[in-house]
Amino acid sequence: MVSFEPVRVGSASGAVMDLPQNLSILAKHAEVDFIIGDWMSEYNMTKRGAAKASRREPEPAGTAEYEDQFVESLEPALEDIQRRGIRLAVNAGASDAEKLYGEVTALIHSKGLSLKVAWIEGDEVFDAVQNGIDAGHQFTNITTGENLSDWEFDPIYAQGYLGCCGIVEALRAGADIVICGRVADAAPTMAAAAFWHGWSRTHYAELAHSLIAGHLIECSFYVTGGNFSGFKSLAQGTSCLLDPPIAHIFSDGTFEVRKHESGCRSGQVTRDTCRSQLLYELQGKRYYNSDVVALVDQITIEEKEDNVVLVKNIGFDRPPPTTKIGMTAHGGFQAEVHYFFTGLDIQEKAVLLEKQLRTILDTKSMSLLKFTTTGSAATDPASQDLATVDFRVFAQSRDESALSSDNFLRPCFNIVMSTYPGATFATDARQALPKPYLEYFVTILPQALMHHRAHLPGLGLIIDIPAPTDTVPYICHQDIEESATKRAPDSSGPFTSAPMGYVVHARSGDKGSDCNVGFYVRYEDEYEWLCTLLTTSKIMEMLGKDYKGGRIERFELPNIQGT
Repeated sequence: MVSFEPVRVGSASGAVMDLPQNLSILAKHAEVDFIIGDWMSEYNMTKRGAAKASRREPEPAGTAEYEDQFVESLEPALEDIQRRGIRLAVNAGASDAEKLYGEVTALIHSKGLSLKVAWIEGDEVFDAVQNGIDAGHQFTNITTGENLSDWEFDPIYAQGYLGCCGIVEALRAGADIVICGRVADAAPTMAAAAFWHGWSRTHYAELAHSLIAGHLIECSFYVTGGNFSGFKSLAQGTSCLLDPPIAHIFSDGTFEVRKHESGCRSGQVTRDTCRSQLLYELQGKRYYNSDVVALVDQITIEEKEDNVVLVKNIGFDRPPPTTKIGMTAHGGFQAEVHYFFTGLDIQEKAVLLEKQLRTILDTKSMSLLKFTTTGSAATDPASQDLATVDFRVFAQSRDESALSSDNFLRPCFNIVMSTYPGATFATDARQALPKPYLEYFVTILPQALMHHRAHLPGLGLIIDIPAPTDTVPYICHQDIEESATKRAPDSSGPFTSAPMGYVVHARSGDKGSDCNVGFYVRYEDEYEWLCTLLTTSKIMEMLGKDYKGGRIERFELPNIQGT
């Protein structure tokens, strides 16, 4: 199938916690050709992977490690998906994509429908990692620089990020629904565009644009106003909920971001909401994917009309021979208790309580003991709530018994009679009992070691997806770029001290142990001031005590700043 008309891709989910009804709303009412959805994150990759690795044999009946909220979302949408000829590609299989395939197939049959379902294999890579370890390969953490051999934890599961090619081949073979365990967040959108327009895997310019299209809509409401620092300016409907986004991707890869017009919900698609989502999790001018590298240093984002934003001028490089993988390990156990402070001398009360708890607890048995004071009391509070500050005692240990009730909870509470005035602890102690936690190690693996396949059991097909061969090496640390503007901000005139947010929009994101924050201004004449202000040293200063000496990679995107 090749079309010169744009493919219309609606985003139904950006996380496992998203609204389940999004999928059926898009399937019933939106003008779309494809629906994509992402139910995956590092959180449920570790949780589901650890649970699968810990299963007993034989496997308990009904055990599966996919995201069952997807099934909840899909069930009421299936009739409309078939009736309207909509195709669906989702990141929801977690560690059991094949089992989710079986669940979806059974659901379709129970409704008397004829939709064809495929599932994608290859993201589970623990065997490849183990073989690499046995062969002496040094896996390096791409965010911390730590070698796996120096990591104090033992991997039990590993999962990698596949590209879009398996989805494309499944669609070409006739699939209506494609179930993925872990592909890159943007891969379903890229696949929809590549299938619709007949792109090959070397249509790099087009794929790079579709990668950014997928990035903008992958988190559903984020690009229509969710998590947007300018939320007070958004259009308001009769419902305070937001409309989901739709991308119109053209044959040359350029695309428009729009939203489903429900007629009653709130939110907008504007240049600012698109700039915000572009900066989310962006860690340099090179945006990596298994199929292509998008270069965003010259990207342009233009408002064409209300709720229609055109994005173009995205560069490209060939894909890397590797892809990102995450390894999961058992970290140990953790527990926490909470106290509350009110009135005067909050900091002095925190110092006293911490000193007493460090004296009474067996700190040598703990790998981490952290005390955190959160909030502040109002000067003249009108209620008890406004006068209350939370004090958290958080502990971790490799030994579960070190955090037993006798060794942690009771000593923490037993100090209450001899500590600060008004001492009060939280009586809900469920978090104070030891519970396991997981550790995560992010590295890269050659794509050639991944068994990437598209399975269409209903058609008797298994399609092998070869790794890319026309590649350029992955660059772990991108350039640190100080401002090209050397002129100091003019401070000779009158000034007012105010939060940066009065002038600047910002958006943060995280991937594993890495994080980012992007800043952008509303007007062009503010950009030079922003560049001059936000040097790497200034960012370190702004982070304050939270800055622990890690690498800061600063870069500028002048094309998206101001109006």
